[in-house]
Amino acid sequence: MITARQQAILTAIIESYIETGEPVGSGTIARLQSREVSGMSPATIRNEMVALSEAGLLEQPHTSAGRIPTAQAFRMYVEQLSGGASRLPARSRRQIDSSFVGVAGTQAVLERTSHVLATLSSGVGVAIASATGGDLLEHVHFSRLAPSRILAVVVTRSGMVRDRVLALDHDLTLVELETAANFLNEQFRGWSIEQVRLELAKMLERERSEYHQLLNAVQQLWAKTLPASEMAMPTVYVEGVANLVGSNMDGERLREMLAALEAKQRLVELLNAYIDARQESVRVIFDLEEQAPQMAGLVLIAAPARLAGESRGTIGVIGTTRMDYENTMNAVSYLSRVFDRIVLRPNE
Repeated sequence: MITARQQAILTAIIESYIETGEPVGSGTIARLQSREVSGMSPATIRNEMVALSEAGLLEQPHTSAGRIPTAQAFRMYVEQLSGGASRLPARSRRQIDSSFVGVAGTQAVLERTSHVLATLSSGVGVAIASATGGDLLEHVHFSRLAPSRILAVVVTRSGMVRDRVLALDHDLTLVELETAANFLNEQFRGWSIEQVRLELAKMLERERSEYHQLLNAVQQLWAKTLPASEMAMPTVYVEGVANLVGSNMDGERLREMLAALEAKQRLVELLNAYIDARQESVRVIFDLEEQAPQMAGLVLIAAPARLAGESRGTIGVIGTTRMDYENTMNAVSYLSRVFDRIVLRPNE
């Protein structure tokens, strides 16, 4: 436990360090006009900084008189912010809302979210869409581009639109493509993507007739449109990696971090390890190195993104310990709370 005066000094040190990136001395704190530390002499502040250092909340990076906050100090600072009633300013909310004008569907919204969070936080914006296997089919359409080349478009209930050019083993006529699309739409609208695949396989086993030819064409089209291997892989959007380049990390560590961020599957594992789809609030994680050693020195602020009460992915920011915690936490919280409204609102 630390005293109220020590808490005020620690907060002032953290906020000064976030702003400047330089070790903070007692004279710097004494010159601040903050009500919490005004009137304290440099000697008093210096003595309290010694106590905070002994408590493991400050450290001295080199022989200068300045101190920098430890990870434990940042945790205390974040807990203090979490306990307050701070909200994202109306101006920032309007800025976020305007960024999604004309954007529709889960995938498009998540992609834009990563960009918005990177811009607001000056960190790396991350958005991960849940695997598509549990999403529900709304509509499928096939168009013939050339012999044995088909454009497939799948729309799901969550608003995901996926299109792909298929290379088939043999050609299908326009009538066959239309029949296949009608069959899928009539039989499987409202089914999960994975259930469609499994049921088609069962139907092929049962049927031995002309119907079998239709099912065989449908199954081939469906298997190439949404391969089972892709249904198990979440879609990952990452924006703002360049924001880390301006940080004061040494080159080797920066290269390691950038490599880890580029390995998107590693990001999925990282967020899954820390962010529970059932949680209701933003979570701030400082010990990323426990899951990914290359992430040492980075902080994750993230929350689930829900649609109709179900998790559709995770959104968040990865940045250095010098990020603007309050603004970033509020932005992630706001976006996670209005995610379903943004996805489902009518197109402007």
